[in-house]
This record gives sequence, structure tokens and C-alpha cells, in this order.
Amino acid sequence: MSSDTATETPHYAGHRQRLRERFLANPKGLQDYELLELVLGLAIPRRDVKPLAKELLREFGDLWSLVRAPDERLEKLNLSDGVRVTLRSIGELAERGLAAKIKNKPVISNWENLLAYCQAAMGSEREEQFRLLFLDNKNQLMADEVQHNGTVNHTAAYPREVIRRALDHGASAVILVHNHPSGDPTPSAADIKLTKDIIAAATPLGIRVHDHLIIGRGAHCSFKALGLI
Repeated sequence: MSSDTATETPHYAGHRQRLRERFLANPKGLQDYELLELVLGLAIPRRDVKPLAKELLREFGDLWSLVRAPDERLEKLNLSDGVRVTLRSIGELAERGLAAKIKNKPVISNWENLLAYCQAAMGSEREEQFRLLFLDNKNQLMADEVQHNGTVNHTAAYPREVIRRALDHGASAVILVHNHPSGDPTPSAADIKLTKDIIAAATPLGIRVHDHLIIGRGAHCSFKALGLI
């Protein structure tokens, strides 16, 4: 062993280079923790990050829940600013990319992209969120707004607020979207009543409620598909 240990190549350097080469040759060939290693290596260039990658996946369960985790939850794990910015910027970049695939495009012909965006934006949220998607007379997505962030068990959404925002945007139709943090997208009696109340308020003004989507973890339900609209 050399006496000048400062000049020795760290044991993880070769591993990291091999990961990069494997990624370039076949991006889908890496396991989740290996892909996370590459990302963490951008923020922590002089440390073996494999243990941290595995620890974070154990903590959050999957990559998407990790990169969409709120900053306060990441802070509790004593992660550096650089790591938190790296992880959250990747999540934000991915969500904006999905949003770009549906903005100003007909919703019907981009339904799978719409569901992917809603799942990405809301599927990992730990609190309920009520979101409004506003459509023009060609069913193109005009705007996307989070109307309320609620508690784990309740979101306060009022029909008059939905209608007011639709009128503000000059929308011809709206899609209601909210998440169930429990993961089960089955609509509750309150969900059904709220939807009926919004439809009753919107119809006289010529505003259609195209659908109400409930987003769970990796699952969703559509009121339209269930015959509830």
C-alpha cells in the first residue's frame, strides 16, 4: 500500500465509472438504487453513495416518492442542500415534462398522458389535494390549478370556487382531480356529492364537468367510466 493515501483512487471510483458506462449502453438496465447512485454522485462526488441510495429507497419506497418528497421530509434525514436540490429538481423536471405533453392539446386524444401527469403530480402526496383542469371549447387544456391542499382525510372544495375559476379562465369545461393519500381511489359518498353539486352549479352556465378523477398510488378511478357523470 502506498504511504501517500491521499493520492490513492477511492474504491468507489471504478464502480461509479462502470455504472456510467452501463447507463450509457442501456439506461433501463440499471436497478433503481443504481440509477439513484448516479444521481447522488452528482451532489456527492467524493463519497461512496450506494449505502445512501439503498437507505433512501427503503425510506421512501420508490424513486418517484423520493424525488417528489417535500423538503421538510428530506431535511429530517440530514441530507445536504446539494442532495435535496438534486433530488427535488429531478422530480420537478419530470413533472414539467409530463405537463408539457398535455398543455394546449386535446384531452381526449392525450388521455393516457393526462393520467400520467396527474399520477406524477398527485399520486405520492401525503395530504389530499384538489386540482382543476380547465378546457377550452376544443377540449384543449388551458390551465391547471391546485384549488386546495387539505389534511390527510379531508379537502375543502366548494362549487362556487370551481365555477368562479372556470369563468375567470373562460373555460368551456373542467376536469376535477383529487388524490386519496390512502392509495385507494374508490370514490367516497362525499366525493360523489361534491361532484353532483359542482355539476349542478356548472350546467346552467354552460360549463361541462368532463370527468372527476381520483388518483391513488399507482391507480386511479374515473367518475365518467364508473357512470357517475
